[in-house]
Amino acid sequence: MHFVYIIYSISINRYYVGETAHLEGRIQQHNQGLYENASTKIASDWELFLSIECVHRTQALKLERFIKKQKSRKFIEKT
Repeated sequence: MHFVYIIYSISINRYYVGETAHLEGRIQQHNQGLYENASTKIASDWELFLSIECVHRTQALKLERFIKKQKSRKFIEKT
């Protein structure tokens, strides 16, 4: 199983959309700042806003791209 996830940081008032097979571990990694060039490194208070379970990674990647193309906070908050 793969997940598309949206996390939210209160301190920077921002959402982040990603894809992973290991949801809880991935959120911990974002909060620990393990990704050098990631936009999530600037905060350490990321919380899960929404997760969508997908059967295949291909499906998850397509959904992640779709959400990112919306570039709209309103789109995310309507979910």
